[in-house]
Amino acid sequence: MTLVAGVDSSTQSCKVVIRDAESGALVREGRASHPDGTEVDPAAWSVALETAIEAAGGLSDVAAVAVGGQQHGMVCLDAEGEVVRPALLWNDTRSAQAATDLIAELGPGGTGRRAWADAVGLVPVASFTVTKLRWLAEHEPDSAARTAAVCLPHDWLTWKLAGASGLDTLVTDRGDASGTGYWSTHTNEYRPDLLERAFGRTPVLPRVLGPAEQAGTVAGGALGAAGGALLGPGTGDNAAAALGINAEPGDVVLSIGTSGVVSTVSSTPSADPSGTVAGFADATGNYLPLVVTLNAARVLDATARLLRVDHDELSRLALTAPAGAGGLVVVPYLEGERTPDRPQSTGAVHGLTLASSDPAHLARAAVEGLLCGLADGLEAIAALGNPVRRVFLVGGGARSEAVRRLAPAVLGVPVLVPPPGEYVADGAARQAAWVLAGGSTPPVWPATSTEVFEADPVPFVRERYAEVRDMTADRV
Repeated sequence: MTLVAGVDSSTQSCKVVIRDAESGALVREGRASHPDGTEVDPAAWSVALETAIEAAGGLSDVAAVAVGGQQHGMVCLDAEGEVVRPALLWNDTRSAQAATDLIAELGPGGTGRRAWADAVGLVPVASFTVTKLRWLAEHEPDSAARTAAVCLPHDWLTWKLAGASGLDTLVTDRGDASGTGYWSTHTNEYRPDLLERAFGRTPVLPRVLGPAEQAGTVAGGALGAAGGALLGPGTGDNAAAALGINAEPGDVVLSIGTSGVVSTVSSTPSADPSGTVAGFADATGNYLPLVVTLNAARVLDATARLLRVDHDELSRLALTAPAGAGGLVVVPYLEGERTPDRPQSTGAVHGLTLASSDPAHLARAAVEGLLCGLADGLEAIAALGNPVRRVFLVGGGARSEAVRRLAPAVLGVPVLVPPPGEYVADGAARQAAWVLAGGSTPPVWPATSTEVFEADPVPFVRERYAEVRDMTADRV
């Protein structure tokens, strides 16, 4: 049996899966936690990866490895390859003003937004790396001056596994590069002019590899791993998840994790000047138009904490309340929001009456509010000409019975729920198997069984949510 390994270095933790390269069967796995926060010393990721590799039984018998990682994180390295400052993560919103400024610099009104969308397939928001680099240049000029190279979390971990031999050996892939704001899905090239506009100069950037191109080999002793295994190019977490679930053109993957993600595999690039849809690339040579919300599974966590119940009881309560929660609406912008672009916003509870003043109605409104934000994303992706063939519901939030049962009613389409799994790590493992085997397409692993959830659509829930969506306050 030939084994491959896939890594998911996410916001909250690191997971490693070891799978049979031919069948995809899971052999063993391991995991470790990451620290909380919106900025993290990358050393914490390497410690977690080493711990997860050890928990998974090591890599001595593994033939190939690939890393999937959280997107957009800004990792700055000096000329010696040392980390300059803690990495700013995708959910750090301090660069919101930088995003506004960068848009305005390319043109007034909607002109700047259109210029960015045409250039790189996305419009800057605080999540993207390009805005974080502008923030660094303006607020930490000494750190900016020390920065010789910029990479992303998965790039950095791949580089460390390869032995970190020099800045010129940094590599990435289309999927992750497309989320920086200075790489174009239209031309498959970096846009150094946009990077220089943001940062004032052009540091070393990782070389962008093809979908199954080798990134080298694991160095002996790197992060505690045995050497010799081939390294795949890796990719961003969203592209890895699509690969792990074997999504095809027309398939929508709706992931409810730390963030909420609606993405679809497409054969053509996207350019949405509104900025709602980010025109990313995927890990296979296709494209991955995508909508992200900052608030997803943590909305369920916060509501359960507020009601002093566990998640099973939260679901039970939500399912006992009527559709629309008696007019009660929760707008769950608990961490600000990325879509719509409201980085300083707070959440809102609207329409409270004596009849809806109970835990069941609040639980229902919270689940529906979470789903309404994702339904807006699904609608935006479809509006760009992307047909919706199937909707897969994955992520930690998909374990909620209330989410599974209410999703088709709010989304207006049936949803397929595969078994709980580590789909980002699985996608990375599938990429590793592809690198090992070569060829023009990834290996075909048997599809997982899915449970189908259907319900009559309840459009009035989204209509009511839309009425009060903007009744939120900004932080003071």
